[in-house]
Amino acid sequence: MPRSAGTSPHKPISLEPRCPECGSAKTWKDGLRQTSTGRQVQRYICRSCGHRFSFNGSGASKAHQRISSIILKSHEAITSKCQICAAQQKGAKNLAAAEIEKEKQAAGASTLDNVKAKLVEYAWWLQKEGYSQTTILGRSKLLKILLKRGANLYDPESVKATIAKQPWSEGRKANAVDAYASFLKMMGGKWDPPRYEGIRKIPFIPTEAEIDQLIAGCSKRLAAFLQLLKETGIRAGEAWNLKWNDVDMVAKTVRVTPEKGSNPRIFHISQKLAAMLEALPKIYGDRVFSAPNQPLDHHRDHFAQQRKRIAHKLENPRLLRITFHTLRHWKGTMEYHKTKDILHVMQLLGHKNIKNTLVYVQLAKELFKDQQEYISKVAKTETEACALIEAGFEYICDFNGAKIFRKPKY
Repeated sequence: MPRSAGTSPHKPISLEPRCPECGSAKTWKDGLRQTSTGRQVQRYICRSCGHRFSFNGSGASKAHQRISSIILKSHEAITSKCQICAAQQKGAKNLAAAEIEKEKQAAGASTLDNVKAKLVEYAWWLQKEGYSQTTILGRSKLLKILLKRGANLYDPESVKATIAKQPWSEGRKANAVDAYASFLKMMGGKWDPPRYEGIRKIPFIPTEAEIDQLIAGCSKRLAAFLQLLKETGIRAGEAWNLKWNDVDMVAKTVRVTPEKGSNPRIFHISQKLAAMLEALPKIYGDRVFSAPNQPLDHHRDHFAQQRKRIAHKLENPRLLRITFHTLRHWKGTMEYHKTKDILHVMQLLGHKNIKNTLVYVQLAKELFKDQQEYISKVAKTETEACALIEAGFEYICDFNGAKIFRKPKY
């Protein structure tokens, strides 16, 4: 059959439209879209790139079909080149912009993956340098937060700016500076670190009744963990690493492996705590509260959830201020109030510097200023007076030829 005039030798035009984003012919109908005039327009989705577009069988879409289906280097191909600039200009520009955006995303993902790999390397480097697990987790977490909030860990000025913008305390910012300084040391880089100095604050001390309410409302394992912190004043990390071999149920003692360079200690525990520990299922092997690679933050998050529930139930917002470390402060304060022996408190808490212990002297004096109770003794001879002084009594006054001494009841 002879060809009619104007018939081109290429294949018939496909009835299904091609994707304006990637040019693929693999398109499916994807419902109808109603225009403002009430006319319905067919919607399509591309199976190759997922792009959704409208097609009404006329205008630019037909031109795009013709361009996509003609034979390369044909007469139609040469003339259709102008149609790409005119009819398909918007689609072509969108396609180019999409390709550039994809390239940027790929480059960004590659850089981010590289930084994350460096953070893993950083954690291993800290471990090789002998840092404690708590320090490793804390510093790695801080650098991840800085990275998430826009810092470029390869640019010290970017890190400085990001730290400065954070609504953190001076102490936390100082910790972030220390973390990044050690990261740069691993990388062999240098920087001029910003100056942040942690400001020591007087810690919050709850009442014993509030602590007991919190313990009573928590789960079995978390309650035992909190009771251990209350009775011994050890750090949360020290309790977290406790092993069953460290617990002597017969003698009712707990041996503590120190962290932060403090001293090892042994504590006598109450019958109540011994029973709570003995009731715990041994699901973590030789460890009491956690699996070997389980971070303390796992326990801390559970504690925050349960604390919030208990505070709401008891309508006591003060409970929300109690943290794991609050129980250590409470123990140090109560112990000094009972003994008035700063060296004893220092040894109990495992401090190596007495400056860290002196805060409990101030806390005890202020908290029990109007609640002090004393034991009084009378000495009539020199021997009796010496014995009372050796027992911790202090001289007050003379009365009827005798000397009166006293010491705090607790």
